[in-house]
Amino acid sequence: MQIVKVICAILLPPVAAFLQVGFSLHFFLNIVLTLIGFLPGLIHALWLVFTEQSG
Repeated sequence: MQIVKVICAILLPPVAAFLQVGFSLHFFLNIVLTLIGFLPGLIHALWLVFTEQSG
């Protein structure tokens, strides 16, 4: 399942954040970061996936 999350993080960072933590602060933070610029959202989503955060 982590492979799917990494692929989602690369293509659609907020989807990967949602899959990892659900509706939490990190999900909404990722949306804001992605709107500011794709790269900050991507980095945050990958960080969430690789650090195994849970909702």
